Amino acid sequence: MTTRKHLPLQKVLRPLLAFLILLLVWEGVVRGGIVPRFLLPRPTDVLWALVDDPASFGSHAMYTLSTTLMGFVLSVVLGVVMAMLIVQFKVVEDTLYPLLVSFNSLPKVAVAPLFIVWLGTGMEPKVAIAAMIAIFAVVIDTVHGLRSVHPDLLDLGRSLRGSRMQLLWRIRLPHALPSMFAGMKVAVSLALIGAIVGEFVAAKKGLGYLVLVAQGQMDVVRMFAALTVLAILGLLLFYLVAWLERLCVPWQVQKEKTSSGH
Repeated sequence: MTTRKHLPLQKVLRPLLAFLILLLVWEGVVRGGIVPRFLLPRPTDVLWALVDDPASFGSHAMYTLSTTLMGFVLSVVLGVVMAMLIVQFKVVEDTLYPLLVSFNSLPKVAVAPLFIVWLGTGMEPKVAIAAMIAIFAVVIDTVHGLRSVHPDLLDLGRSLRGSRMQLLWRIRLPHALPSMFAGMKVAVSLALIGAIVGEFVAAKKGLGYLVLVAQGQMDVVRMFAALTVLAILGLLLFYLVAWLERLCVPWQVQKEKTSSGH
């Protein structure tokens, strides 16, 4: 009983302790002159840069966050619809799957300028790029989940005269939720990457734009500060999806805890 109570605390303290040790080593290496400060700034310098201009970093972070969330939601909606069509219709699987795989293999940095030409330099191309990068993970995991239903359940549904759509909505989709959320955890990180790629190509705002401006000014401290905010955003988005999973699929979370022996 005591072990179970202390386990959540240990899960937080262990990575936090490792991160603090990393920061201390990093600080010591730079302060000791092993690595020059113009190449690798001290963590304290990065912290002071964030504290010195929180409004600017916050404004750019909110722009990137909004772009990421819109791209992520778009990828989930389109990805789930595509996955259902792939599972339901063989002809869609034979045509759509190869297109998705080939499109996913394209370098996104090379494709991003096309979205700028098609959609302009506003938020729209960043959202499209974020959705494009994230959608593949959603489709693959959702298809896997929809097809992992036990055949006996489908046979039972058919014996009760359930239609194809009823089997999809009442049997396949609920059983696919754990796989869908697994794909969404990957997709939300990819959506953030897509938003940054879009900002690298053409933007006047966002953390990606902030990194480019700092690079042009050779301001390594500001670059690391923007990257720090990006890392925090990625972590928060991942745990946001994990929290939604706990709300929507509580039985799967409990099953994972039980299988891990805690």
